[in-house]
Formats: sequence, C-alpha cells, structure tokens
Amino acid sequence: MADDRLIVALDVSTMDAVKEIVLSLGDSVSFYKVGMELFYAEGAKTIRFLQEQNKQIFLDLKLHDIPNTVAHGVSSLTRLGASLITLHGQGGPVMMKAAVEAARESGETLGVERPKLLAITALTSFDDESWTAIGGQLPISDQVIRLAKLAKDCGMDGVVCSALEAKMIREACGDDFLIVTPGIRPSFATTDDQKRVATPASALQDGASRLVIGRPITQAENPREAVRLIIEEMENVSK
Repeated sequence: MADDRLIVALDVSTMDAVKEIVLSLGDSVSFYKVGMELFYAEGAKTIRFLQEQNKQIFLDLKLHDIPNTVAHGVSSLTRLGASLITLHGQGGPVMMKAAVEAARESGETLGVERPKLLAITALTSFDDESWTAIGGQLPISDQVIRLAKLAKDCGMDGVVCSALEAKMIREACGDDFLIVTPGIRPSFATTDDQKRVATPASALQDGASRLVIGRPITQAENPREAVRLIIEEMENVSK
C-alpha cells in the first residue's frame, strides 16, 4: 500500500524510462516528482501519463523570475494539474505573493484544487564551503529559517529544505506548514552528490511532511522492494 509521504523522484529524461519506473512500482507509489531534466525533455506528456496512472505530481521546476513571469508560469502549471510546485524563496516576497495569488485565481477559474506552492530554501548540494563561495553571509541553517518564515508570511504552503533544517523550520513555522525534504537516503544507499542527507525515519521524526527519494529506489536492483523497505521504516514513525 502506498504512503503518500513518499515522493519518488523521476530523475530520468525519457518517457520510456518514466513508464518503466512507474509501471514497475505500480500501486506501491502514489506520488512522483518531475524535475527540470524530465520536463524539459518530454514536457506535458509526462504529466498526462502520470495523471492517467492516478498519481499525484510534484512539479519541481524551481521557478525564479520577475513576479509577473512567475505568476503566469504558476497559472500554466496549475492547468497541467500539478499537486506541488516549487519556486525559489530567494525570488523575494513580491514574487512569492504573485505566485500564491496566481495559483488561487487559476484554481478558482478552473474549478480545481489549487497546487500547493513550496519555496526552495538552500539546495541540498550545498555544504559550508560552497555556500560561502557564492557569498552566503549567514550560516546555511540561519538563511533557511529566514526564507521559511518569509515564505509563510507570503502565503506559501511550505518549503523544500534539507532534513537537517526540518526540525528548526517546524518549530519556527508551525504544524500546518508543509516541509518537503530531498536528500533522503535509507541505510542501504550511498549519499551520491547530496551533502546534507538523512534517513527516512530521522527526517520524519524531525518534522518533515514528505520525503523525496530517487536513486535509492529507481536504481535499485529491485525498486519495489526498496520502496517496501523505505515505507516500513516510515511506518515506524507516527503520521
């Protein structure tokens, strides 16, 4: 049985690869992430296929532009039927507020539930050295909290952040704030290129709402068994 706290990242670039993953996992997974690589390669047909399979869609395109452009982008993505959409918190309050209003208006016009909007705080590939290299003045964790509070004030539904910051964000932003955490690695997987990682159980215990996991599932010898093991670990943490 699927646990919708688990989002499987479709970090592939072809529809054939998407179909292989989704059909092989079947009803064990109900939520998938579509990112830049796949969306730029295959476009809206990826979303339509997932909808045909009755899956929820996390559209992770990390929108970051002037407010009007982002607002129009959110309206277009709402029409596609995404459940979650990301934009960069560093785009600022005017941009985030414009996105929130666009999602609300588009949902009302279409007669559908609007997508939930998530602010990107700091990418999980950052460590202290690379953060300083781009001019980060505050420690990563401080900047993440600052952006999370700003996102909430702007009407955003939640954030994407490392599990290492989830507990602080939960304390700062409350129980109703959605916290989606990538960089999750079960004990049987390596850390790949993401520096700030956590296990499924520890992330949920620290306040994460949903977990994004890709390669430990999609590149496993037995992806469905990998999902079973991860959900088993998650179920040991109360929802």
